[in-house]
Formats: sequence, structure tokens, C-alpha cells
Amino acid sequence: MTKRITIIGGGPGGYVAAIRAAMLGAEVTLIEKGDLGGTCLNRGCIPTKALYKNAEFLYELKKSEELGISISDYSIDMSRVNDRKDNIVSKLTSGIKQILESYQIRIITGTGSLIDKQTIKVRYQDNSSELLNTDYIIIATGSAPIIPPIKGVDNAHVMTSVEALQFMEVPESIVIIGGGVIGMEFANIYNAFGSRVTVIEAMKNILGQMDLAIAKRYQSLAKKLGITIQASTRAREIIAESNGVKVVVESKKGENEIATEKVLLSVGRKPLVDNLNLEALGIEFSNKGIKVAPNYQTNICNVYAIGDVNGENMLAHAASHQGIIAVEDIMLANSPNRGVVPSCIFVSPEIASVGITEEQAKEQGLDYKTSRIMFGSNGKALTLGQEDGFVKVIADNRTQTILGVHILGPHASDLIHEGALAVQNRLHIDQIKQTIHAHPTLSETFHEAILGLNDEAIHKVKSPNRRT
Repeated sequence: MTKRITIIGGGPGGYVAAIRAAMLGAEVTLIEKGDLGGTCLNRGCIPTKALYKNAEFLYELKKSEELGISISDYSIDMSRVNDRKDNIVSKLTSGIKQILESYQIRIITGTGSLIDKQTIKVRYQDNSSELLNTDYIIIATGSAPIIPPIKGVDNAHVMTSVEALQFMEVPESIVIIGGGVIGMEFANIYNAFGSRVTVIEAMKNILGQMDLAIAKRYQSLAKKLGITIQASTRAREIIAESNGVKVVVESKKGENEIATEKVLLSVGRKPLVDNLNLEALGIEFSNKGIKVAPNYQTNICNVYAIGDVNGENMLAHAASHQGIIAVEDIMLANSPNRGVVPSCIFVSPEIASVGITEEQAKEQGLDYKTSRIMFGSNGKALTLGQEDGFVKVIADNRTQTILGVHILGPHASDLIHEGALAVQNRLHIDQIKQTIHAHPTLSETFHEAILGLNDEAIHKVKSPNRRT
């Protein structure tokens, strides 16, 4: 008998789950209230990366003299910048729709709420409704920006990441409240476009989830680009002024005011569980998300929750992988293989990470060792004019297997996947050591960092303690 699977949410978790379920022979219905692709494709990953490309190009223009190229003047046409961004999004959303339709997946534009464990009420945009019967439900409703309890936060000059993607004029100045991944990506974009950027971060360091060596080095590089970072500082109030606002901030030094044209709120995201009617079914959840088992099953056996809504890992590729795990649990009863999740930050230079940080290794009391190789010793990085940064690897001292890889430097988001393979499969140092890396490539820096774990790095000055 064909299994019926209904998915609420058409983001990178939901639409991937729908396609995989159809591949395995399920009768699939996908409910999405907005555009296919969810936040990532429409209001997150893709549009920000389109703008990141503009930012990257602008940074390169400023360094053109180093390449012997003189550029006297240039201008930014924000209308064309936004058209390019929107065209990329449109191409991807239409492509997803075409794939879904090729698998005969029913796509419903509307919102879904649970009536019981096998019934969903769909409310359409014209306010009419329909009851759907199903065998399995996968909740993939995603997340939304957190609005912090700051006085004056409802001012018209205050934005979330959604509005920050739609700017038609480059603001002269912007204060970004929150120095996490989203905050620093927007800081990079606005700085490149010419805004005076100030980042307010409550914690001691920006990018708190990153390896501390990476976060500290990037903070130094960001300041060189002209981004002002005020760490250990909290925004207390936003006060309206004639041509913008002033942000009242507090640190150990006391209170201070920052005049600015725009403010971007970037303090995190919260799972979207409103209006799902979870309480009626007794589905366990908190403000951190819906509670799930390793196979992403909720406490109701035929209801699953994947992606941001379960709060485990708010990354698009994590949601997609979770969707596949949930569907294969339903259709094949496969044992879940969660895998390690790489994380990428699109700033200048890029940051990428997978596995544990050195701080986590210390907290866990592991017997570990580290190695760090600078991109300044890499021929390809020098030819690109992008020698800032390094590759850092962490290995288990006893088993000689790779526990973590952290990269700050050119194309880090592409390089991290060799690290992901190493961490996922607990590769031995010698297995990577014996893998020839092409020259001249950026990947050689990863290879050198692996060699450095046993003090065998070739392109590194001899350590005083190293035996000849």
C-alpha cells in the first residue's frame, strides 16, 4: 500500500524530503505558504550570497593597484544589483517547482495546522480551507528572526535580515546588533558597498560558535576593512532622530550613543511553531524547537520535525539531510546517520568549520593536538592576492584521527569539504598525508596542516624542537 506523506514547509528541508519521498514511491503533498525554497532561497542564503559576490568584487577593485591595474572610477547601480539577486532566486525557485512537478508531488500554496496525527487543516490564501488525510506528517516550517526586547526597536529605521536584503540605496551608516554569522555577513556586505558599519556584540567575541583562533583573527581582519566591532556591549535603546536613529549601548566603560542611519537586528532566529496546533496533539516542544529523536521523529510516532523548527542546527544543508533521514526512516526503516555538519560564513576572507573546536576539545578533556598553516605560505593564495588566514586542524593524539577542521581564507567554503570527509570518516593522519594534492592549489594548505600534526609540514620554518 502506498504511503501518504504530507510535508508542511517547502524550504530546503521540506522540498528535499518531498523529492526523496517521491523517489521512494510515496504519495507526497507539500504545503508552502510562500515561495518554494523557504527562507534560505528567498530571504537568506542565496540572496545574501548574490550580494556577497558584489561585495567580494568591490573589495577586489580596491586592491586592483596590487595587480598593476588602475581603475579611476566606478559606480554602483543598486537597481541592477537587486535585479541580478532576484533573477538568481527566481531561477532557483522555478527549477525546484519543475523538479517537484516531475515527481508528481502535489504542491499546495497555503498554511497547514494539525487536527490530529493523520489530519491536516490547510488554509488557502483566499481564506478557504480543506482537510487532508495522510499517513505521515513532516513539519518543516523553519524559523524567523528574533526581535530583541530593546526599547524603540519598532522604529522605521530598524530592519531584520529580510528588509536588509532589499536596500535600494546604500545607507551612509548602519549599526548591526549581533556579531554572529548573519550579522557579520551583512557587516561585510554593507562595508563593501560603502556604509560605515558598527557591530554591537554582547559576548566577549564575535562568531561565538567558531574556534576562538578563527574568530579572533577574523575580528582583526574585519577591523582592517573598516568595520567597527564593539564586543562585550549591549544595545539598550533606539531613539528616533530627524535623519535616522541613535543607539544607546552599554559596556564596562558605561553608556554611549551611536548615531546611525539604519539598524539591523541580528541576534538569532527562533523556530516557527505558531499556529501548528502542536499542543492539541501533545507534541513536545519548547522555545528552542520541537523535540525529536535521532530519526527526527517527534513523540507522536508518525509526525516528524526537520530543519530549523527542531532547533538542532539552523543551516539549510542540515535541514536537507534531516529531511532525507526522516523520509528514509518512514520508507525504508533505515538507521539514521546524522553525520557532521560543516558551517560556512561568507565574509572576506571566508570562514568554514567542521567538527569540534579546540575549546570543545579542552572542555571534553580530550588528548588532542593541533596544527596551523598560514595561507601566506601557499603559492595559489599568493597569486590570488588572498594570503590572509590559515587552516587549523585538530586530531586525537591517541588514535591519530581528525576531529576538527577550521579555515579562514580564500574559498574556505569549498575547501571545508575535504575536512568534512576526514571528520565524518575519522580518517587517520597518514591516510590524508599519503593523498597527493595538486600544485598549485589552495588544498595544499590543508595537506600541509595535516602534515604539521606530526611536525612534518614542508613549507614551514623548522621548529627549534624538531629533530633533524
